[in-house]
Amino acid sequence: MDVRLVIKQRLEELGLEQRDLAAAAQVTESYISQLLTRKKAPPAADRTDLYERMNSFLRLPKGQLSAMVAAQRTEELKKKLIEQPSALFKEVRELVIRKCKAEKRPLVRDIFEKQAFGELERLVTQKLLDVTKRIAKDELKNESWLRAVAKLQKRSYEEMRVATLEFLDTDMFSISPDHCRTFLDPMIESWDIDLKTIGMEIVLNRRLAPIEFVEFQFTEVKSSLSPEEEPGLRTFLQNTAMSGDATETEIEFLKSLKFGSTRPNALYYYRELQNLRDPLHFAGVAASAIKMRRDPGKADKQLQLNSRKKAIQRWAKNKPKRQRKNGPASS
Repeated sequence: MDVRLVIKQRLEELGLEQRDLAAAAQVTESYISQLLTRKKAPPAADRTDLYERMNSFLRLPKGQLSAMVAAQRTEELKKKLIEQPSALFKEVRELVIRKCKAEKRPLVRDIFEKQAFGELERLVTQKLLDVTKRIAKDELKNESWLRAVAKLQKRSYEEMRVATLEFLDTDMFSISPDHCRTFLDPMIESWDIDLKTIGMEIVLNRRLAPIEFVEFQFTEVKSSLSPEEEPGLRTFLQNTAMSGDATETEIEFLKSLKFGSTRPNALYYYRELQNLRDPLHFAGVAASAIKMRRDPGKADKQLQLNSRKKAIQRWAKNKPKRQRKNGPASS
């Protein structure tokens, strides 16, 4: 069943109005009206702060609205994936280019304009969108953050909540100039990309974001010398007397060790393996071992007592007898 019909039906059964539901969900009445008239898509199912309030207010089973919305959005996504992607709004593309690092801007513009919505433009737009949506999602329940952004945008608190919910439901194929003005523009200071590795760096506005810098790597980065190429490690592994009983986990640990200009020999790896196996080198195990020594069990105490008794008995048995000294002979 359509989630909109369920909401309408429950409002009628309970004798409530759309404005009552809007107040309970902490959104505008206009937003609820547009949801129920299909002018806006229902927000994603993971917006628990919205659906929990609506479920409670409409006296529906917990999770019912979220489950229905998840099913509907899955079907809509399948249809969207079949369609060909359309070009971004001109304002959106201009914002993305303007936020690019100055020295890369002409090259990026040239690449973007060669295609209506090419691979690089989709990649950059998606990452900028991912970062800002992640922040908006984390801060959705933060009233102070919402009010600060609302003041910046000259909107009410309820209007800002609605705008945030709508932004969280958008994707790079439906992002609008308003989304850019409200979220991407104030949150993102700049971005840069290495066209060889396709690694991205995004600098954020610290007044609106809890972090200042985000980095993405899209290609595997390998060191100039892999751990398997260490001569000492190779010799250690070939010597079964040293490494014959080493487990796969232990070998992987030894392979992960990094060194500078010095090259360790096979003996180093053998000693490192013994250090790894020694429980006293690990805080939790060492503390437990010390505790056991300080607080032995009943059986251990009895063994210690018996050992002391036997030692005393052996000492008494083997103790040399003192010879009695004879006094002076009487005349």
